[in-house]
Amino acid sequence: MADILFNLLAVVPEAAREVAAEATHAGAEHAVGPSAFGLQDYQWVSLAMAVLIAIVLWKKVPGLIAGGLDNKIAQIKAQLDEAKALRAEAEALRDEYAAKIASAEQDAEAMMEGAKRESDAILAKAESDSEAMVARRKRMAEDKIAAAEREAVDGVRASAANAAAAASRAIIADKHDSEADKKLADEVISSL
Repeated sequence: MADILFNLLAVVPEAAREVAAEATHAGAEHAVGPSAFGLQDYQWVSLAMAVLIAIVLWKKVPGLIAGGLDNKIAQIKAQLDEAKALRAEAEALRDEYAAKIASAEQDAEAMMEGAKRESDAILAKAESDSEAMVARRKRMAEDKIAAAEREAVDGVRASAANAAAAASRAIIADKHDSEADKKLADEVISSL
């Protein structure tokens, strides 16, 4: 860097001299101004530039500028790294929640399937229970009807037997006298 500065200081006065020479050669209208301490205007400008560049280098301004830029670059890099980390974390959270949603949907489907199977089983059991209950009630009704028929038949028989016995007594009493009794008794005895 210092080599560049010295080369620049060497070139600047020479270029200034050339400009001044051209100005004096260009015409008489351009008069060369007074000089201080034996130095021309272009030499004072060159000297001021050299002093300014020397102060800048002595105070290490390029290093400060580079250091400031490096710090700013490091801050931006840290912010970018943090943004990348946050993005990766957000993507991980998004993937996690997407997996949870998919799992919840699968669980909901499984629950719906289970509820449907359970409701089908309950419906089938209710149908079989109702069929069994109808069959049981039908048997009970048939048994009651059969019992009622038996009671009715037994009642009719008993009534018929009572009526027949009463009619027999009446017929026997009317048609059977003592002589017929004797004859009947003789027949029974002889058959023994």
